[in-house]
Amino acid sequence: MPHVVVVGAGFGGISATDELSKEGFRVTLLDRFPYNTFQPLLYQVATGGLNPGDVTYALRFFAARHEGVRFRRAEVIAIDHDQREVVGDDGVRIGFDYLVIGNGITTNHFGIPGAEEYTMSMYTRAEALGVRDTIFGSLEIIAGRSDPNTSGFTVVIVGGGPTGVEMAGQLAELKTETIPSIYPELNPARVHVVLVEMTDYLLAPFDNALRQYALKELIKRGVDVRLKTAISEVEADRVDFKDGSSMPVDLVIWAAGVSGDPLLRDWGLPIGRAGRIEVNEDTRVIGEERIFAIGDGSIVVDNPLPQLAQPAVQMGKFAARQIARLHRGLETETFHYHDKGTMATIGRGDAVLQMPVGIKLTGIPAWLGWIVLHIAYLLGGRNRVQTLINLGSRYLGPRRSNAIVGDVLETPKLRAIDRAREQKSA
Repeated sequence: MPHVVVVGAGFGGISATDELSKEGFRVTLLDRFPYNTFQPLLYQVATGGLNPGDVTYALRFFAARHEGVRFRRAEVIAIDHDQREVVGDDGVRIGFDYLVIGNGITTNHFGIPGAEEYTMSMYTRAEALGVRDTIFGSLEIIAGRSDPNTSGFTVVIVGGGPTGVEMAGQLAELKTETIPSIYPELNPARVHVVLVEMTDYLLAPFDNALRQYALKELIKRGVDVRLKTAISEVEADRVDFKDGSSMPVDLVIWAAGVSGDPLLRDWGLPIGRAGRIEVNEDTRVIGEERIFAIGDGSIVVDNPLPQLAQPAVQMGKFAARQIARLHRGLETETFHYHDKGTMATIGRGDAVLQMPVGIKLTGIPAWLGWIVLHIAYLLGGRNRVQTLINLGSRYLGPRRSNAIVGDVLETPKLRAIDRAREQKSA
């Protein structure tokens, strides 16, 4: 059977590998991490609700459970089109008969000064852990001071999409439920959660009624929502807005946009909008016969798809089936995306859900649907059970979060306050 190399073990890469294994192909799965990450729940890791092991799954174990699949940890840095080989960062060259590229996306900072240097994102396990340790570490430092009320803690979330809304809602619960019981030394009023969106609405993919519902619920939870607000510059301890105002901050979480991996530009492939690989309607890269691109890092030129998990899953399975058709001497088919709905959680017992048939749900029904769907799509029975236990403990137990925390990290603003105090004392 032909050898297929799959680059990237996200939603698209995993579904493609699974389908290729069923078709009997020899598959090499490549990823720079030795695990798959369930990105939709990384914000739960960042706010201490889940352990990173709950949302990650060993790729070697995944490969061992699939006939004909081998995993290799490597980051692809180039494609040798003439020799049909991918080149890894360790110098190893791996030949292929067919290639599937599903290495996902990275943060798009839109060229805003300081955004790349002074903001944090949540697209990887390490980034989510960095956000978690910054939040809880800063609260620990403030609580340990003789007069903690003199130092507040401000988190700015940039971007009003599902990730930004979910993170803002979770931090609002942290402020109202965790801090009063776990950090009695702190005044919750000194903790500020700010959500910034440059357009005049949240949750762009949703119906306007659901957008308004999410806005109302976030405000009710104490989130400072600023619509039609654009950032001009980010500094170590401050955010500047285009209207001329500024805000001192401890942490800026960037959830405003994504783009294709910059490495893609060196692979000799057609790159389109937002740095994504341009593909035809059969998911083959334009101008290529044996190279497919799927998921968030690709764009169907004539029919752009939303950058969500479901399009990636469906594209992965579809690309695998097209490889099987080519191997049998058949023509490829046209990919058709089946919209299964969109959802976003706002907080405990609250979410919004929109189905393509016109069904719109809010509150507890939407929230229960969100929990069931996310647990169902996790890889591995252990991860599903552990996630269910941890989410149950967080949401169904006493209204005080048993947050999972890590190292204590100090933010630039806190360091600046300490230096000012030292200078004043001297």
